[in-house]
Amino acid sequence: GWRRVINYTSYRLKRLPDTPHRIALGFACGAFASFSPLFGLHFFLAAFLAIIFRGNVLSSLMGTFFGNPVTFPIIGVVSYQTGLFIMGMGPEETAWQTIRFGISEAFSSIWSGIKFLFGYGPTEWDGFVDFFHIVFIPYFFGGLLPGFITAIVIYFVSKPLVNAYQHRRRGRLIEKIKEIREKREAENSKKDI
Repeated sequence: GWRRVINYTSYRLKRLPDTPHRIALGFACGAFASFSPLFGLHFFLAAFLAIIFRGNVLSSLMGTFFGNPVTFPIIGVVSYQTGLFIMGMGPEETAWQTIRFGISEAFSSIWSGIKFLFGYGPTEWDGFVDFFHIVFIPYFFGGLLPGFITAIVIYFVSKPLVNAYQHRRRGRLIEKIKEIREKREAENSKKDI
């Protein structure tokens, strides 16, 4: 499953019709967006960043695959712990549990608000407010530095790979065109005889 996703993503990334710089920049924007606590909005954030920095929007959407179920616990803990350090709150041993609990409380609060709109019970926004102060703010500020470092690394790794692939692909296309021309010339010379 994961191997197919990775192979397909790399295949699509390499075949994008744009410059290696713009493709790599878009991919880096997508990876940077994965470090944001705006879960569910990573595609939009990546596309927005790619537009601002003139990267390839499609490759930025593919770059958000950097954040996946395997890497999110690592991204979450690193971003959250970095945010706690920046804010002078010190590291937390149960960071992943705190993040998961905060997210579930926030969604529970949102769900109670939706039910309230339809007349089913009171609203309880305490979970959302707690999530915002305890998890979201440290995660947001802490995700900037590791996200920026990851984006730089991804840019400098992916740009030469895309460049090499595009040159190799262009060479193969030129060879095919030459073969087709040679066949046509051979057929035309046979017809002339």
